[in-house]
Amino acid sequence: MINLTDSAMDAVRTAISGAKDPVGGLRIMVETGGCAGYKYMMGLVDEAGPDDTVIERDGVKVFVDTTSHQLLNGTTIDFVVALEGSGFTFDNPNANSSCSCGKSFG
Repeated sequence: MINLTDSAMDAVRTAISGAKDPVGGLRIMVETGGCAGYKYMMGLVDEAGPDDTVIERDGVKVFVDTTSHQLLNGTTIDFVVALEGSGFTFDNPNANSSCSCGKSFG
């Protein structure tokens, strides 16, 4: 299970309502790369892929492919507003290491 905090849900809703094209949900995925081995990727998409797990909460759909879902299971995603800038953070219990930017893990 992947959990989005209320703050993250609000940020996603704001992004969806401001999108110029129709949005079906938020895609969350993991790609090879980054300074620690894997990097988190997010983006608004129009529909789920054929092998996606669809997580729905309060009318917001989150799409996660099978491989990413295994690496993200148990992750809590938050949206933080700070002096250094605002953005999504990932608390991933599957990460053995992470980089200082918080966007990459191993």
